[in-house]
Parts: sequence; structure tokens; C-alpha cells
Amino acid sequence: MGNTEIKARIKHLRAELNKHNHLYYVLAQPSISDFEYDMLMKELLEIENKYPEYKSSNSPTLRVGSDLNVEFKQVKHKFPMLSLGNTYSEQEIIDFDNRIRKSIDNTTFEYVCELKYDGLAIGIRYKNGKLEQAITRGDGIQGDDVTANVKTIKSIPLELQGNNYPDEFEMRGEILLPHAGFDKLNTEKANIGEPPFANPRNAAAGTLKMQKSSLVAKRPLDCFLYFMVGNNLPYSSHYDNLDIARSWGFKIPKHLKICKSIDEIFEFIKHWDKERFNLPFDIDGVVIKVNSYNLQERLGYTAKSPRWAIAYKFKAEQVSTKLLSIDYQIGRTGAITPVANLEPVKLAGTVVKRASLHNQDQIKLLNIKINDIVYLEKGGEIIPKIVGLHKHTKDSIDIEFITNCPACGSELVRIDGEAKHYCLNSMACAPQIKGKIEHFVSRKAMNIGFAEATIDTLYNNGLINNISDLYSVNRKDILSLERLGEKSAQNILESLEDSKNTPFSKVLYAIGIRHIGETTAKILAKKFKSISALANATKEELVDTNEIGEKIADSIIDFFNNAYNIEILNKLKEAGLKFEMDEEIESENILENKTIVISGSFSKYSRNQLKEIIEKYGGKNTSSISSNTNYLLAGENIGPKKLEKVKKLNIPIISEDDFIKLLGI
Repeated sequence: MGNTEIKARIKHLRAELNKHNHLYYVLAQPSISDFEYDMLMKELLEIENKYPEYKSSNSPTLRVGSDLNVEFKQVKHKFPMLSLGNTYSEQEIIDFDNRIRKSIDNTTFEYVCELKYDGLAIGIRYKNGKLEQAITRGDGIQGDDVTANVKTIKSIPLELQGNNYPDEFEMRGEILLPHAGFDKLNTEKANIGEPPFANPRNAAAGTLKMQKSSLVAKRPLDCFLYFMVGNNLPYSSHYDNLDIARSWGFKIPKHLKICKSIDEIFEFIKHWDKERFNLPFDIDGVVIKVNSYNLQERLGYTAKSPRWAIAYKFKAEQVSTKLLSIDYQIGRTGAITPVANLEPVKLAGTVVKRASLHNQDQIKLLNIKINDIVYLEKGGEIIPKIVGLHKHTKDSIDIEFITNCPACGSELVRIDGEAKHYCLNSMACAPQIKGKIEHFVSRKAMNIGFAEATIDTLYNNGLINNISDLYSVNRKDILSLERLGEKSAQNILESLEDSKNTPFSKVLYAIGIRHIGETTAKILAKKFKSISALANATKEELVDTNEIGEKIADSIIDFFNNAYNIEILNKLKEAGLKFEMDEEIESENILENKTIVISGSFSKYSRNQLKEIIEKYGGKNTSSISSNTNYLLAGENIGPKKLEKVKKLNIPIISEDDFIKLLGI
């Protein structure tokens, strides 16, 4: 065949395979046999291998995946992937509806009700009709680039049908493993002596994070897409955009309903609370969204979730089983958590053998004993927990809460005002030491490429005993460990070196001061600018900091009064970690101590992007106007009540262009 014939044949085969993928995996209407499909795929593979110059990044042959190991890169979302607010209460749905109606002054509107899929959230970006990139939710701001793995999922189009789609946009949805595929996968694992997956969600998440896409391709992942994001979308309503997306080849759920009243919402919820058990995949609730994009923009967002959507979670399934014994786990802070060992029982599709009991007070409150029959359910359909006593038995034995640490033998202490018991031997208690190191290297902290097993091996071999020791590990140390070769050593050392560029706020979070989470670390870093200033701060100065109470202040003071902690910090400083804010960041505090309310819709930035900019430049974004508000950042279609209140309080109104000019961006 000549070049023209080769290209024509490749084009034909790709079109045929894409068509049959859509018919089989999206529409469930196959028109050819599996054998015929395999023959088309085989022919295309052979031609592409023979003529590699005609290979394409979106060829159907990518559905079989690659045997190359892929390390996932962190990619920032163009539009943040926020999580939804959850509720189990019908009254909270009514309150949600009332808030919406009040916020938009009773403008006529409608909701779209959807199923809440129990899988892994994904954002898939398309450019000029071709799949460009797929990113997991991650922390909502950035996630893992899993493009190669997502391309193996046959229900996700690599190229779109038609030509009426935007030049660039993103589809968001849920990657999941249907029941049939999950059961088959666990049967295969059992046949080769491997432990089964706990549930379909875990199996889907674990599969998507495999480093060889050829292995991902062998597992029957599926994907439902339920939201379109972009700047030039076809329609101004959520429902219409999903409807047209079907015509482009996307697998859009059919279980959608437009609801115009709270009664219609409750009808939808009631129907699916019963029918969910007949679905071939897992759902754990219903999502309610305002349909209009313009109203969504007017309603806006909190720091974590949109105000125009809410998820109603179904009440958890409950079963009874026998409490066999209790183990005690030690966390990185020394907190002791009792864990119940249970007679295996099937709950919400998985077999449960263990459940947390949290603390001694919880055990007393439940009035449970060893050998009792207890009630069990899954919190949020994920975490198993004991919720009550069914009955004592003739063999029931009182639970004697331990008095000494099961790891190091130190006497346990219960701190005033806290429910948990603690082991205070933080410098010599192995689980605490390893827990602190695991926290330090975690993605949200220093993001160092150490697996838990590697930390365990390094600790057990005496190579690390605290977080500062990580920076003393060398190539020889790593190569001396089992299952770690030259490539692993190189990756670990590069990751350690890269971590020295981690911003001060993340370093502050990583060192593990009790009660200091990510947000608190950012607040403290912005206020005190350096570790030395924080270490020398008085309790009054700490408590005077926004969102810092006495409990956190006492924890900070205790940390810096500990000579061992100071020794560790000094070693980390010597290793080159950042213990003060960058000058560049400090100079970007134009909006410091300024409170800004955003209202309306904007042309150059989304509301979420504007919130990020406000935070970056030292300001604070709030949703409601008060006498403390410094500016109203106003777009189009501002709510009349907000405008009236702003004028009454004489608060300056600035446009999007004024805002950009003010910051010089």
C-alpha cells in the first residue's frame, strides 16, 4: 500500500473502533462480535507498529495501555475541583432550598437531581475535540495526571463526534468499577492467593493509580460524566450542556431529573433510596444542583464547596456481628485508638472485620463488652463503625482499657479536656516516630517520594530515627535495602533535594506541631513570616492571630519549649529547608488585612480564581457584607440586596478591571 492508502486505512480503522467502543461501552448496543472487534484492533496495531510515523496520541490502540512505568505528575486544575457539602437530613435540604431562594430574591429557577456515584472524581480536558489531559481531584487545587490510564477506559471518548463542541473544555465525572467487574476481579485475586479489594471504590482508585497502563486496561473501569466546565460552553444551563455532550460521545448518566420544587426533589431521593440496590454499580446518595450557570455564579462558593449544590447521603446500611477482641493503635501524636476485631460480616457490599472505637469514653457510652453482639454501619458508606449494642452474651467480658503503651510500655496519660489517652514517649516510641516521618513526607506536606514500606525499612535498619535523618540518607544506604535498586535510589534522592524548595507554610505543617493543620500553618506563616518569629511569639500574640485559640497557642509554645524539637529544627535548617517566607511572597501582600466580597459574574476570571488571587495577595474573601468589608468586587448581575447594603455602609465598589489594575496583574 502507498502512503495515501495506509493513511486512509488507518483513518477508517480508528473511526470503526471508536464507533464500536461507543456502541458497546456507552450505549450498550454492540453491532459486531468481540472477535470482529479484536480483528479490527489487531490490524490497526500491526499497521501502526509497521508505520510508527502515523501513530496518534488518541488512537484506539492506546486502549490496551503500555508496559512502561509512569510516575504521576501533579497538575494544577484550571478550575478548582471543589467537594460538595453533605447532609443526611431532609430538613437541611429544605434549609438549602430556602437559602437559595433568599439569595436570588425568588427568581424562577430549577434544580437538576442526579445520582451520587461512589467512585473516584476525575477531570478530563478536551482540546479541538481530542482528549488532552485527565487529572484526579487531589486536594481540589491540583491532582495527579493520569491521562495514560484514563485513555484505556473504553467508555471515555478519545476523539469527539460531530463538530459543535467548544475548542477547549473539561468534563468532570466519576471513575468506578461496576459490581460484575469487581466480583470478577476479586475472584481472580482469590485464585492466586492475593487478598481481595475491600470495595469497588478502593479497587477503582487503586487501579487508576497503577503505574503501568497495560494493567489498567485489563480491568473493567467505567466512567460517568456529570459536569461540563469551560469559558465558552454551548448552553447556560447544566442539564442542556450534559444533553448535548451525549451527542459528542460522552457517557452521560440517564438517571437525571429536572425538579422545580422541594417535593419533586424528595420524590427523586425516595425512589433511589430503594432502587439503588438494583443498580449494577454503587451510589451513596443524590446530588442536587441549581441548573442555571448564571445563578450558580451568583450563588458562589465557600472555601470548600459550591453554594449552589448539595449531596444528600442515604442512611447507612446496618448489620449486627460479634465483637471478638480489641487492639490498640498508636498515632504520630501518641494518641491511642482502640480498634475492634469483629466476626467477619458483609456490610454495604464488602466484608468488614475491624472497626475503630475511638476512645475509652466511646466504649463506655456504647456499653459494649468482648463477645457482645454489636450493631455496625459504615460512616459515609466508607468507614466501618460500631454504633450500638444489640445484646450481651453469656460469654461477655468487660473491656479493661490499657494503661501502658502497647509499643514501648510507657504509662499512658489522659490530658485534661481530651478524650484520648496518650503515650508521651515521643522520642523512643516506634509507631510515633514512623508516623511523624510518614506525615512529614506526605503529599500535602513535603511531598517526598517515600513509600510507607521504605520508611519502615529505613527505620528498622537504624538509618533514620526522626524527620531530620531523612536528609542524611545517601545512595549507599538506599541500595543496601531489599527491593530498592539504582532507579529507586535516584528518585528518592531527587525527591529529597526537590523538597528543599517547599514553601515555609508547608514546612510548618510538615514538622507536625500538634493541632496545626494545613490552613492553620498558612495563617501562622503569613502572620509571623519565619520559624524564629513564631518560636519567640508570646501566647497573647498567638491568640491575637486570626483563628488561633488558646489550645493551639499552648501547643505551639510547648513544641518550641522542647529541646529535642529545637535540635530537629536546627538540623532541618542545616539541610536547607525553608523556614521563612519568600521575599517575593512577602511583597505580594497588597491586600493584607483587606476583606473583599465577590458578587456577580466576571469575564476575565472565574469567581474561584478571584478568591485565589485575593488570598495570594494577603486578603480575605467573605461571602456576606458587613461593616468590616473593605471592597465589593462587582461583576455583572449583582444581587440587589448586596448592592443596597454596600451603599448603606458606604463600602467602595471596584470592577474586575479596577481589581486587576490595583494588583498590577
